[in-house]
Amino acid sequence: MSPPRGFFVTGTGTDVGKSVVAAVIARAAAERGERVRVFKPAVSGLDDGGESDHALLRRAAGSPQSDEEIAPYRYGPPVSPHLGAEMEDEEIDPQRLLATAAAAREGSSFFVCEGVGGILVPLAPGYLIRNLAADLALPLVIVAPPGLGTINHTLLTIEAAWTAELDIHAVVLNRWPKRPTTVQRSNRETIAELGGVEVLTLPKIDLEDMDGWPDLGLL
Repeated sequence: MSPPRGFFVTGTGTDVGKSVVAAVIARAAAERGERVRVFKPAVSGLDDGGESDHALLRRAAGSPQSDEEIAPYRYGPPVSPHLGAEMEDEEIDPQRLLATAAAAREGSSFFVCEGVGGILVPLAPGYLIRNLAADLALPLVIVAPPGLGTINHTLLTIEAAWTAELDIHAVVLNRWPKRPTTVQRSNRETIAELGGVEVLTLPKIDLEDMDGWPDLGLL
């Protein structure tokens, strides 16, 4: 049996909308009849309340996975995963991550992994999000904001991915406005030209209204 199709969703940093884009991808695959499973190596900020990233992914995918099956490491404070682990007097085990991801992929026809923060965020000593992406061998979808500064951040992320010989499928500029400014339009064109990648856009969406979510056209 051929391995399930899917994507690894990363970003140029925190709060750029990785979970939103990952959820939109998972929902689109589920709508096409795929058996979607999702994975996020670590979740933090659970003390802040509201719907967690892994809960959003599960809802979008229509998946029966438990919290443990989606996100094996979960922390209350909004901190980087390696610090969250340190605060809990533990260390994130890359082999546990890979085993959990493999179990999720085994039960899927389409697999969506959402990273944590940016591509160079550490999960454990000597093991970055980039290493996890390489081990899972999924094409990358890079999420970035549309505004000033995004050219540099996005191209640095692309370069970091290239260094590890990762396959970049597309960049998604999240929270794309109905009337983009000259700067935003230029950012999209420049990233596409200098990064040699397709640059898609996703408007701000209502996370509660899944029926209203657009299709990015990635599938």
